[in-house]
Amino acid sequence: MPYADAAAPHARQTRTVNKIWDFIAENPMAAVVAGGEIGFWVAIIAGLVARYLLKLKRTSIVLLLLTPVIDLVVLGATLIDLQNGAKANFVHGLAAVYLGFSVVFGHSMIKWADVRFAHRFAGGPPPPPKPRGREKLRVEWREWFKCVLACGLAAGVLLLLIVMVGDTEQVAPLWGWLPRLGVVTAIWFATGPLWQELSPKDDRRNDARVEEGARR
Repeated sequence: MPYADAAAPHARQTRTVNKIWDFIAENPMAAVVAGGEIGFWVAIIAGLVARYLLKLKRTSIVLLLLTPVIDLVVLGATLIDLQNGAKANFVHGLAAVYLGFSVVFGHSMIKWADVRFAHRFAGGPPPPPKPRGREKLRVEWREWFKCVLACGLAAGVLLLLIVMVGDTEQVAPLWGWLPRLGVVTAIWFATGPLWQELSPKDDRRNDARVEEGARR
């Protein structure tokens, strides 16, 4: 009985691993999307290590330039998979959305990581404080417009895949992603700039005073 109790967690882990492998076998594009996201961050970290720790600026530039290449690989793999007859599913749509957001937000993510890596390992200035007051409102609007651009790009990629594959029945599930992108932009708007616009004015004034005091 104690042996059975000890073996139970291992058996559950084995079943979980088998389910993951079965899912990947049925949806190889899931591995491509996951690999693209992992590769994106590996390229960034490797590029920052080369720049700040190894002092290899050219190598750093090459590694950071791999991030858009990874996006193109994900797009190419998605198109090839569909042209080979794969039925479009959730993962194919997710690949298009991943591409849109990676292209639009990729630069700011690299900048975010660069500032923190330089501060931690190269004596660079500390990351800027979180925005407050009017600056926070400007940031919320800017990020929402970037979300709109990312969703627009993702929609363009989805339409490109639909047109290039041509088989309306095969790619029909991709159409369902277009209203989802609209929902994403609406939720982002409500929880971002609109929420900040409607926040109590007294709180906004206090944030503005804190912002002015920090500048002085």
